[in-house]
Amino acid sequence: MLEEWHVGREEMSDVYELHIDTDVNVQLSDCRRADARAVFDVLDRYYRLEDVEPAAPAETGPAATVWMATFDTSGGRRESTPPPALEGKVAAVLTGGYHAVAEVEKVLAADFDIESLQAVSGDQETEARLLLASR
Repeated sequence: MLEEWHVGREEMSDVYELHIDTDVNVQLSDCRRADARAVFDVLDRYYRLEDVEPAAPAETGPAATVWMATFDTSGGRRESTPPPALEGKVAAVLTGGYHAVAEVEKVLAADFDIESLQAVSGDQETEARLLLASR
C-alpha cells in the first residue's frame, strides 16, 4: 500500500513540474469588472485558462477588488482578436516562470499600451507589475 502511494506521489510531482514553468498567475486590480473581463478574454483566447478566482464581495465602504486567473502558456487556441477598449487603466501583476511571464507580456503588449512598473526576479519565478491601457 505504501508503495502505491509513493508511485502516485511521484506522478503528481511530474504533473506539477510540467506546469511550474508554463503557468502564469494574473492578478488585475484598480479597474472595473468589464475591464478585467476584457483582459482575461484576451488571454483566454490565446492560452488555456487553468483556474479563475472570482472577486471577493466588497465589504461596507471602499475596498480594493482583485480578479485572479491562472493561464497555461503551453496550450490554448492562440486566437488573435481585435484589441478591446478599456474604460480605464488596469493594474496587472503577472507571476510565474521567466519565459511564461515574458510570453504573457508579449500577448498583452499586442492588444494594450503597457507601462512596466516593476519586475521582481527570484530563483525560479519572476513577477511583473504592469499598467495596461487602451491603444
